[in-house]
Amino acid sequence: MVRGASATDAAVREVYDAHFGRLVGWATSLVGDRDLAHDFVTEAFIRLINHWGQVAEPRPWLYTTVANQVRDHWRKRGREAAAYDKFTAGRPVDIDVAAPEPDVATRLTVRDAVESLPGRLRMTVLLHYYADLSVAQVARELGKSEGAVKRDLYDGRKMLAEHLKQVR
Repeated sequence: MVRGASATDAAVREVYDAHFGRLVGWATSLVGDRDLAHDFVTEAFIRLINHWGQVAEPRPWLYTTVANQVRDHWRKRGREAAAYDKFTAGRPVDIDVAAPEPDVATRLTVRDAVESLPGRLRMTVLLHYYADLSVAQVARELGKSEGAVKRDLYDGRKMLAEHLKQVR
């Protein structure tokens, strides 16, 4: 084995040991499926290994990579739902008993509230508040200034508060 390769392997192993479990838990809270979250995090580590020499800070890079995968997942699910709705439009639905609608308090989750944010705010809020990245780290990962990140966080908090007031 090449000497540099073993040092890289050890460094990747250290990052893996430090962040894998917590990252899977975070991703699970975003998608509601532990197996899918595990797949996202595994993919993020594979990408990290492939980009190891280009990544200055692995932790924020990993959280951003997983958040992007989650965002792509929800976009795909939205397209699938729209296609299904289009396919079933006008066709009779064979439902014997309709399930009762859950009350608003049951339906509202933090994930729903965060998902209601516009994309530019959603990623900033997820990385800062849920991945516990600093403003500087979020700014670097998203290619924004720290001032823009602070403004996005302010706007995100304001929109979340308005969303929660409407639900009450």
